[in-house]
Amino acid sequence: MPETGNGSGWTERLRRNLRQIGAVRLLLTLLFLVAGIYLARFGWEVPLASDAERALYDLRFDREAERVLQQDDRIVLVTYNDDTLAELGKRSPLDRAMLAQALTAIDGMGPRAIGIDILIDQAQPEDDELIVAMRNMRTPTFLAFASARHNPDQILPWQEEFLTDFLRQVSSGPVRPASIRLETDLADGVIRRWPGQPDGLPPLLARAMAPGHPAFGQYRGAIDFRVPGTAESDEVPVFTNLPIQFVAQFPDGVRDMIAGRYVLIGGDIQDLDNYETPMTRVTGNWTKGLEVHAQILAQMLDGRMPAPIRPWALWLAAIGVVAAGALTSLIEARGWKLALALAAQIAFFGYFPFYLQQSGIDTLTLPAFGWGAGWLLAFIGVGTAARAVGSEQRRFAQSALGKYLPADVAAQIMRDPSRLALTGEKKHIYTLFTDLEGFTKLSHAITPEQLSSLLNTYLDRMSDVVLKHGGTIDKFVGDAVVAFWGAPIARPDDADRAVRAAIEMYEEGNLFSEEGGEDLPPIGITRVGLHYGEAVVGNFGGEGRIQYTALGDGMNTAARLESANKALKTTALISSEARNQASIDVFRPMGRIVLSGRATPVEVWEPVPKMEENLRARLVALWQRFDGGDTEALVQLSAIADEHNQDAALLEFIYRIREAGPGGHYVLGSK
Repeated sequence: MPETGNGSGWTERLRRNLRQIGAVRLLLTLLFLVAGIYLARFGWEVPLASDAERALYDLRFDREAERVLQQDDRIVLVTYNDDTLAELGKRSPLDRAMLAQALTAIDGMGPRAIGIDILIDQAQPEDDELIVAMRNMRTPTFLAFASARHNPDQILPWQEEFLTDFLRQVSSGPVRPASIRLETDLADGVIRRWPGQPDGLPPLLARAMAPGHPAFGQYRGAIDFRVPGTAESDEVPVFTNLPIQFVAQFPDGVRDMIAGRYVLIGGDIQDLDNYETPMTRVTGNWTKGLEVHAQILAQMLDGRMPAPIRPWALWLAAIGVVAAGALTSLIEARGWKLALALAAQIAFFGYFPFYLQQSGIDTLTLPAFGWGAGWLLAFIGVGTAARAVGSEQRRFAQSALGKYLPADVAAQIMRDPSRLALTGEKKHIYTLFTDLEGFTKLSHAITPEQLSSLLNTYLDRMSDVVLKHGGTIDKFVGDAVVAFWGAPIARPDDADRAVRAAIEMYEEGNLFSEEGGEDLPPIGITRVGLHYGEAVVGNFGGEGRIQYTALGDGMNTAARLESANKALKTTALISSEARNQASIDVFRPMGRIVLSGRATPVEVWEPVPKMEENLRARLVALWQRFDGGDTEALVQLSAIADEHNQDAALLEFIYRIREAGPGGHYVLGSK
């Protein structure tokens, strides 16, 4: 039977619609593949993904780092420690008479070279004694140099002028300048790579001490830290560390440990000159700047310069993993065959980066997370196009929305999806970060099943608090919860909601810790950071895969506030920007601090709703008086702290403002 005209037109329209749908799917698939290749190649440069790349690198490095069973017999550290300061009765600047005595003693023991990681940047009564000692030395000696241009966080212009003049006065001897400039990753403050050599700075301390070594070139790869090993149940430090007062007063007792070695002199003082290294994420331990210089020197002497991965190899790997994800999504096999294909690829992503690190390859630019993310994007994109599950995606998105947004916001988004537009939008939001103390250690002490159950329960409870107070859950990073208020929909009382959520999340974390089962190790407290600032908010993943998130400096500030709780001995830290927006007043001052990786001080406050209101108000008034120059206020604050000597955060606050002085700020030693 022949078709009618209308039937023929309907058929043609159907075919045209199918072709259009196919073209859209093809375009979306190509976008997924391109995004997958980009992630697999540039994972270190993509926000959020770069955080994962750094974490994975740190895990690789700590796992494969060389464990030292015998101390390095070429390098010795001579340090001012806390006992030195107590004995000398002087903390800052370091006593130069002791340095002069030690230099004279060391010079007489025949060391190979001496490096001094101490900035002589202001006048002291002992300077003449030190100048004489340096002029009379015979050993090649290199004195720390920093410039206000390249080391603005270490030295001011007038201090640089003093240092330059001091070097001129000792130039008749063997003393020469050497740069002590180290570089940390801006995103997290961890030191992972060799510093560059900017114009205008003398050679790096390690390079100056061993100038004839073949590894003297401008290497910019990873610092190949060696870590303490364990021999006969005792930890073996990488380098011998001698107290400077012992070296100066009893030279005959240390002569064999000095002769023929490279000697590095500097500080080993608690809370000063601390650096996070790739091992810190696992061990929680910081490394002194002096030891970082020693590690670089040892690496240079050994010629341990891990070879970088070539760009063409990274491109080839990116294309390969995306192709593997796309092909895997098209496998028609099910059951054990599909499971085997997935397991083999997962094993490759998990093992291969560790294998390269173990083989002496510099994996500092290897996008391990990007490989997995690129593979996943390809798997999802191609699989979605092949199976045409658009309606299922919408139902999934609708269900997922309610897990990350409060109910009233989710309802408005479903009515008006344009509120989750793909384009980012600048907004002022309240960003909250939490962290569960000691979670990494806990995760190694329990079974995977216990860990999964514990983590899911904890995150559920934290998420409930966020949603209860109208916040948006950004993401989970391990045990950490990231949330914000003010987007996608802002409310007039967002500040109060965010503050109440911060308080309740700390309290809920305490309850969670107290309710741990008898078969579980102790669970640490939950720490919280809250900041109000500008961020770019939007859906950065694509219409087929919702990833509503916020990016910007405000997010980093909140994360650093959370981290600062440990140093300040607080439970929750709120920036003055967030505190000033809130109508509730439950805060006590915690002073003005410079967060890790930052130059501008931040005024911080701790919410203490259980503290007596009059006492909170008195603390605020006294701090404001002291900050304005009234030193009598510090006496009264100290008296209050003595009355509440169990309040560690209050005692730490008094210490910081005493160190900083009126109108000053305290620089934290680590993130």
